[in-house]
Amino acid sequence: MSTVLYERNRTYIPRIAAVHDMCGYGKCSLTAAIPILSAAGCDVLPVPTALFSAHTKFPVFTMTDTTDMLSGYLDAWQQEGVELDGVYSGFLGAPEQVAIIQRLYEEHPGALRLVDPVMGDGGQMYATYTQELCDAMGALADGADILMPNLTEASILTGTEYLGNDLSDAQVDALLQALLDLGARNVVLKGIDHGDGRIRNFVAGADEGVGAKVELVHEKLPYMCHGTGDAFASALIGGVMAGLDLPGAARLAGEFVRNAMISTKHQPDYEMRGVSFELCLGELADLVD
Repeated sequence: MSTVLYERNRTYIPRIAAVHDMCGYGKCSLTAAIPILSAAGCDVLPVPTALFSAHTKFPVFTMTDTTDMLSGYLDAWQQEGVELDGVYSGFLGAPEQVAIIQRLYEEHPGALRLVDPVMGDGGQMYATYTQELCDAMGALADGADILMPNLTEASILTGTEYLGNDLSDAQVDALLQALLDLGARNVVLKGIDHGDGRIRNFVAGADEGVGAKVELVHEKLPYMCHGTGDAFASALIGGVMAGLDLPGAARLAGEFVRNAMISTKHQPDYEMRGVSFELCLGELADLVD
């Protein structure tokens, strides 16, 4: 499988609308997407879906839903003639925000549709999510150039039982096929763990089929950090917009997150504070030297 989704012109800086929440404390979402994509040579245009004081794993946080402001926000973009090369969607604050993303698709038909269906992890939906919001999120799978779910999100999207992280090859194939059947053009399925000290991600495309899937294996570190999924998705998109093929971008993203986690371990309150990727941004900047 060798899928190049974007042919990079080295003198041109691609514009990516990042439709995600903004979190004040605990690095994730836009506070990951903006610096990571910028390091990869992209112009990041944030579309904030919610404003959080801290991410939702903290016992105390505030959330402000931005749904009511987004139509006017995009009206202003339209009047200014903003052009986009990609639409990257992540955490949503309300079901109605799916229509905001679909509006961007309609107004920018040539833009790549890059969907990280942020809904949950470890078999559980996130605290601010409802079944209605998850159902609405599923509409973004159809036509996605890249769909990047973890195993929890894949089970929600496909309406199948969450089976944990230790999936057999046959179960991986079935889940990849179910995701492609939703209408995604390419799928990156994250987080398969056989308990052997390694994490596996899989890449499959509708054109080549599940039989041509690519398995990417990375060292599993013996601790967790918040925000690794957002860092992975942002780095993957940065790789794609730098002209890497999809497996190459997914491999880059996996190693970027691993290296950032090693840096994170040296920071105070690292498990809750969020993945500290700052010292690893040069890996992405090297893509566009």
